[in-house]
Amino acid sequence: MAITPVDLDCLAGVKVVDFTQFEAGPSCTEALAWLGAEVVKIENPATGDPGRRLRPGQPDDDPWYFHQFNANKKSLTLNLKAPRGLEIVRELLKKADVTVENMAPGTIERLGLGYDEVKKLNPGIIYCQVKGFGTGSPYEKSLAFDMIAQAAGGPISVTGESDRPPVKPGPSFGDTGTGMLMAISILGALYKRQKTGQGRRLQVAMQDAMIHYMRVPLSRTQGTGRAPKRTGSSQSAPGGLVPSALYPCKPGGPNDYVYVFCSRANADHWRRLLKAIGREDLIGDQRYDSGAARAERPAEVDELIATWTRQHTKQEAMKIIGEAGVPAGAVYDTVELMADPSLAERGIMQTIEHPTTGALKMPAWPVRFDGTPPRVRPSPTLGQHKAEVLAGWLGMNEREIDGLRADGVI
Repeated sequence: MAITPVDLDCLAGVKVVDFTQFEAGPSCTEALAWLGAEVVKIENPATGDPGRRLRPGQPDDDPWYFHQFNANKKSLTLNLKAPRGLEIVRELLKKADVTVENMAPGTIERLGLGYDEVKKLNPGIIYCQVKGFGTGSPYEKSLAFDMIAQAAGGPISVTGESDRPPVKPGPSFGDTGTGMLMAISILGALYKRQKTGQGRRLQVAMQDAMIHYMRVPLSRTQGTGRAPKRTGSSQSAPGGLVPSALYPCKPGGPNDYVYVFCSRANADHWRRLLKAIGREDLIGDQRYDSGAARAERPAEVDELIATWTRQHTKQEAMKIIGEAGVPAGAVYDTVELMADPSLAERGIMQTIEHPTTGALKMPAWPVRFDGTPPRVRPSPTLGQHKAEVLAGWLGMNEREIDGLRADGVI
């Protein structure tokens, strides 16, 4: 039976003025929106968030990207170069609990909306900034996107095969990973403010966030004094952890692999694996019975396992080995994940109707509250909520809103 997602009210009543664009900032504010905050996205009247990829006079050429990072938000278009537009956004900030921006360095300050100015308007506001590089960094004024953060913060250095150049990880850790750290910090600041009434300035740099995700590689450096070597998808190497690798499965497509891992912490993993693949005859064999012994014969061990996995699909291999009590994971691609019925039934993948693209399947916030996932609501069309926000936040009537529209302010 499919689970029905619900609207969360954890942050009900929390108002967020959102100046974010592309992914790192929008990921943060989207998390707040999923948790029940009212997130109002301030957008340029002509093209909106650059993540919409709108071009004047031309249709949006990639709406699906925007949908992924702006679900459950409201959109208000405001011309911030017009005095009246700037005046309106200042009035919104007076009523906000949180504001978040990830514009290019110096942009928000040039608009007259830097921290010192906004603090005068609203001393209790949680003022948040996501940048590429931190204050005091020699690269502080430099632009950064996901791949730049992953390069400068370390993840690319440990990704790839040992005998090849480093590789950028596929997921956007630099963007979404940074946004999640800011979202968590906002929750902490809001909790503290309930007790003190004190506003805060929160700043996170994408490079610094990536260093946070490098704690395991950093621990290796602390032990050896050297930068960790890249090991690719396999840890099965002389002296390493064996088995810990991807193994080929039938029918041999580009993602037909299963990852199998036997932990150092549990010697039973290896014996369970041998039973699962029908090689009980090797249980107790001194050539393979200990992690140290297997580490001397990684190629032999890998071929032993691959001989079995090649006879099974990745789904079969994952099920059989996993049910035997051994960690195993099939390599699922995006098409397979979107088609997985269990993900849909559990509300991890939800299908929504969007006015610009029709039916759209996208991942929800993955944390369940009392067993139920939050509901995904469509990302807003450009300026969709201008009347609702201006009336609800600032008490404007229809005549005033029509006047702003006529003057090109919204």
